[in-house]
Amino acid sequence: MQLSKFIKLLYKRKYVLVVVPTVAVIITYFLVRKLPDSFRSHARISTGLVDQSQQILNSEILSQELKIQQGFSNLIEILRLKKTFDQLSYRLIIHDLTDKKPYRPASKLVKQLNPSARAHALDVYREKLAKRESLSLWDSDQNGLNMVLASMGYDEVSLQKKVITYRVGNSDFIDVEFESENPFLSAFVVNTLISEFFDYYGNYIKNNQQRTTNLLDTLMKQKYEVMSEKMQELRDYKIKNRVLNLNEQSRILFSQITDFETRLQAAKKDVAAYTAGIDGVNAKFSPSERKYLESTLVDINLQIIGTREQLRLATAELIKSNYGAKQKAKQDSIRKVLEDQIQQTTERLITSPLSSKQSLIAQRINTELQRDIAAGSIPVLEQQIKELNQKFDILVPHEATIQNFERGVDVAGREYLDMQNRYNRSNLESSVGISLRQVEMAMPGPPIPSKKMLLVALSGMVSFVFCFVTLFIIFYLDNSVQNVQDLANQTKMPVLSYLPFINTAMLDLSEVWKNQAHTNRKTIAFKNLIRSLRFELEREMDGKRIVAVTSLVQEEGKSLIALGLAFAYSMVNKKVLLIDGNFDKPTITETTNTPFYLEDFLKNRISVSEIMNDTKISVLGNRGADISLFEFCEENIVKPKLAYLRDMFDIIIIEAPALDKLNKSREWIVLADKVLGVFQAGATIRQHRKQNVAYLERLGAGFAGWVLNKVSINRLEKVPK
Repeated sequence: MQLSKFIKLLYKRKYVLVVVPTVAVIITYFLVRKLPDSFRSHARISTGLVDQSQQILNSEILSQELKIQQGFSNLIEILRLKKTFDQLSYRLIIHDLTDKKPYRPASKLVKQLNPSARAHALDVYREKLAKRESLSLWDSDQNGLNMVLASMGYDEVSLQKKVITYRVGNSDFIDVEFESENPFLSAFVVNTLISEFFDYYGNYIKNNQQRTTNLLDTLMKQKYEVMSEKMQELRDYKIKNRVLNLNEQSRILFSQITDFETRLQAAKKDVAAYTAGIDGVNAKFSPSERKYLESTLVDINLQIIGTREQLRLATAELIKSNYGAKQKAKQDSIRKVLEDQIQQTTERLITSPLSSKQSLIAQRINTELQRDIAAGSIPVLEQQIKELNQKFDILVPHEATIQNFERGVDVAGREYLDMQNRYNRSNLESSVGISLRQVEMAMPGPPIPSKKMLLVALSGMVSFVFCFVTLFIIFYLDNSVQNVQDLANQTKMPVLSYLPFINTAMLDLSEVWKNQAHTNRKTIAFKNLIRSLRFELEREMDGKRIVAVTSLVQEEGKSLIALGLAFAYSMVNKKVLLIDGNFDKPTITETTNTPFYLEDFLKNRISVSEIMNDTKISVLGNRGADISLFEFCEENIVKPKLAYLRDMFDIIIIEAPALDKLNKSREWIVLADKVLGVFQAGATIRQHRKQNVAYLERLGAGFAGWVLNKVSINRLEKVPK
């Protein structure tokens, strides 16, 4: 439904949709018909950001798409810097001021320059070009020179509008385009812009790289000095504390301690085992045998004891020397002497009564020898273990300090190597230079296809779309009531009929009803719709006789509808009383020129018989005043008189004031059996009207319905006949 309404609106405004685009097309045609031809020049730059064949450094970093995109964005923004365009502006204006074939005709401002001013301008432009400086707009002289550039279209703002720079897809190339009225100007602008960009970018990169290299060189030297200081501190500490290789020394000491502890345990075990063996051998001799044995071997035993002491001392030296070869040989020599002495004891026992037990005696002597050797080594081993532990304890505090120094040396060394790598990388980048290359030069080319017809067509399309969108916005924001359905939807109350817009100045209702051959279709439509309204209202009245005609605001056509209903009821042989209850604006009184007034009837100055005349329509007018009904006459007087009139007439139609008059309208409504609301088509139900609509809704069955008045009817074939 909303779509059909919008289509109707478009059809209604079809001339706007046709005329506005047509006018726009005509205007655009005359504006663009004398536009000069345009020439476009194009050049291409290879950046080396994507091309791996040009990548010596940063290949991993720039392989990331985000980094690549940032690199291209940075290059394009540098290309569009004001400094770059200022250099181009200087070259263009210098060319046009000095060359016999300027790219553009001299502007009015350039023509006004005298020879001295022209020479001064050239000097300033050349100075700024050499120094790569911009014109200072604070200086009046340089501001004037900038105006000269602008007059020729050579200023930075004018050139920026025509220069197009973009990355070609996902490739390694940046394209630069410029469009102008001169093919040689287009080519010159593109090539010069790229050249100035290369110069600026090359100097910019080299300066940055040089500063970076110098800084890295200074930092690298500082890191080297720090590393050397850390190494010197470690070396001095080791020399001072006689620590050459702490880890190796600790390992050797720990190994020696473990070895000596193992030997000590073995010696203790041997002493216990040998002592038990000696006790077992002694148990096999009787006391007399032991006495004889001791007396026989006294002299040799003394020798054996001396040799044993020598063997003990040799064993101690062997242990202290960590079982050196020389000490081992000395011990073996003494052991050989001791074995010879033991052998002598065995030979002496051959002629003794103990000769049968000589093997036991030799065994006991050897066991005693082994026990004495083991027992003699125990104190030496314990002393050696104690001394080694003391040395090991001395090394432990040095371990933490040396580790501290070594960590410092390691960190300083890594920092130095990292700084050295950065320095070498920066130095290499500086020697490589920039990877930008101009792979295509801009050349003067043929004129590009004309856009004149495109602009003309575009103007028509844009103006049509603009009109279409404007109408749609008007339609979307329009909450006005245009038809019966809109009124019913917005008020949620019934609508009895609608009436067309009628010029009341040209309307004579009596003639409308008498002249059957009336040729005005709108008038005929009004007549037929009033009849329809009378029929619907009569069904709503259901035998009741008083109806009040009101509206939300004034000037909505209550008077015309009340008069029309009066004539419609009279045509069905009803006695009609038409009361003009609008004291503020008594339109019915003025239209009918009635001699009878409501004030006179309420004050008993006239009777009902006087009001009733030969015609079927009687009219009670009012003299008009800023007064309400109940202010003029009390309610308990008005009601009986109105009830008496109800009995005398078939229908009483009261034109009440608009509801925005508050009590002036509502005083008539409380006296009426039914209320008929009049709403003007095209009006909007705003907040203050919503209150009056709510009041009518609260009347319930007392509200007969709406009449939509002043409807615009353009398609007469749909008007009821």
